[in-house]
Amino acid sequence: MEAVTRQTSLKDSRKNKQSEMTGSLSRSIPLLSIRDVEGEERTVELSFSSEEPYARWWGVEILDHSDGCMDLTRLNSIGCVLFNHNRDKVIAKIINAWCENNRGYARIRFDTDDASDIIYQKVQGGTLKGVSTGYFVDNWEEVAPNKKSADGRFTGPCDIAKRWIPYEISIVSVPADPTVGIGRGMDEKPEEKTGRTLDFFRRQLQVNKNKYREAIK
Repeated sequence: MEAVTRQTSLKDSRKNKQSEMTGSLSRSIPLLSIRDVEGEERTVELSFSSEEPYARWWGVEILDHSDGCMDLTRLNSIGCVLFNHNRDKVIAKIINAWCENNRGYARIRFDTDDASDIIYQKVQGGTLKGVSTGYFVDNWEEVAPNKKSADGRFTGPCDIAKRWIPYEISIVSVPADPTVGIGRGMDEKPEEKTGRTLDFFRRQLQVNKNKYREAIK
């Protein structure tokens, strides 16, 4: 009975993982790379994405920033900047977005209404220090444990977004915890869903982070 229960749990885990990977995702990074654009009022440039390995409940996720992987068409045509991913709280316009040195960058101009100005002042003052992006992934590469990705840049286990589309950028007050959300209770153990312990994913995440940092030196 225990074996049957575990098999069912792993099957449900794969189903939940597939469902989440084909839906809308978001991830946050510290708002460390931001600068005012000289001569342009209320305009700043910031970094909103990177290849830093990201731990989700189902494993390690990496957003590939190689040529052709990130589709910026939507951001550059109708994209906007939100506060805390709230579509009713548009605070800035995306002037242009681009990829450089394996990071996503954007030049944005904050709106002049009172609500947007409050966020702008908090960013300038250093109170708000998080930036996040919402995106869809069209194509994933799954890398098995101790195996290399097709381009040899990453070591598994990890899932690499090979074709992904950012659709909004958010200034966030509290960066999202990828281990908590719909369908994932705070007391739920990752090994019950994936068959691997949390320590396993932490160790693999650190391995990929070390390789990422070595690559950008």
